[in-house]
Amino acid sequence: MYTRHTLSNNVRVILAPLTETKTVTALVLFGVGSRYEKKQINGISHFIEHMMFKGTKKRPTSLSISKELDAVGAEYNAYTTKDTTGYWVKLVHDKLDLALDLVSDMLYHSKFDAAEIEREKKVICEELHMYRDNPLMYVDTLLEKIMFEPSSLGWDIGGEDAGILSFTRDQMLRFRNAHYYGKNLVVGIAGNFDPTDGLRKVQQYFGASWENGAPERGFTRFRYRAKKKPTVLVHYKDTEQIQCAFGFHGYSHAHPDVFAAALLSIVLGGGMSSRLFIAVRERKGLCYSIRASHQSFQDTGVFSIQAGLDKSRIHLALKLILGELAKAAKKGVTASELKRAKDFIKGKMALQFEDSENVVSWFVGQEVLTGKLLTPEQKLARFQAVTLADIVRVARELFHTNRIHLAIIGPYKDSKEFEKLMAL
Repeated sequence: MYTRHTLSNNVRVILAPLTETKTVTALVLFGVGSRYEKKQINGISHFIEHMMFKGTKKRPTSLSISKELDAVGAEYNAYTTKDTTGYWVKLVHDKLDLALDLVSDMLYHSKFDAAEIEREKKVICEELHMYRDNPLMYVDTLLEKIMFEPSSLGWDIGGEDAGILSFTRDQMLRFRNAHYYGKNLVVGIAGNFDPTDGLRKVQQYFGASWENGAPERGFTRFRYRAKKKPTVLVHYKDTEQIQCAFGFHGYSHAHPDVFAAALLSIVLGGGMSSRLFIAVRERKGLCYSIRASHQSFQDTGVFSIQAGLDKSRIHLALKLILGELAKAAKKGVTASELKRAKDFIKGKMALQFEDSENVVSWFVGQEVLTGKLLTPEQKLARFQAVTLADIVRVARELFHTNRIHLAIIGPYKDSKEFEKLMAL
């Protein structure tokens, strides 16, 4: 299903041909994100991502770049996470050369024009304001803040306004040159293409020598320190609906219990038949949406429950959520629930792998973050191997009162009333 290669300049390549599609997706992913930053340059990874679309020597303006891609109906974007920065183009399969030529041009030859940097500072600040004005989005940022600070894992990926406005061109180029280099890059192609031709094209566009060196710093691995009581953060906003997010420290990408944690999250909040959806929404009408998930990083993870709750009955809703977590820790889940969760995963993965964009993200993401690739079949086998005993063991490990972190956005200025509720 895929092949792995390494070019002479240490760029890694993953090729995943698909026959039942007319599209192809090219993704280039660097092993650097916001957690690699120092506090004074927090947000610079995300800013650099923006500047890659502002013009090169060959394509001098952002319009030059977008016109070429829009002319063939391509989809394209970039993203920055805590651990990675990625650039991707999805388009009709016979235009693969255009995708590789354009992305490599951006990476090798972006101008970082000083005037464009000053204009983009305002754009990025407005982007940050947009997210912070949306409680549904911002509550996750607040949750990570209380779970991980002072570690860089707890900082906002986009940074803060004051930092964004102070960035210089030299700071950006220094950070980019320290982290954008051959060994830190994976180029992936998935879709309708010939693998031999695809490898030749990657060599053509990404085989040049990288003058950049090793990174000036990595990141400090997060170490969990046990607390004596739950941690609650209240962010005041005059809203009718309360956004809340529970968080528990979870498992890293390489931890064997990530599979059990993912299945547990599905049983608790993975759909409209999940325990939390039934208990909090269907039976009591206390929310519109509620979900659970497990997200992994390179050294830790987050098991979270997020809900938009009725302001007048928030205490009851929080007690119900905590009650379901306590029940899972005490009794685990049933055999039928575990089977349904496994079938849920199997179905979602089948849908995911119909799309070239998802396929390339699957393989390239694993390569950058773990250096080990699991095929969908291998990953499904790991899920199938999870037992009822694994589920209850993981639930008991995760859901302790002193491990609770709760972020709330609503018309509250004091966290004490919520701290009193936090008992499993």
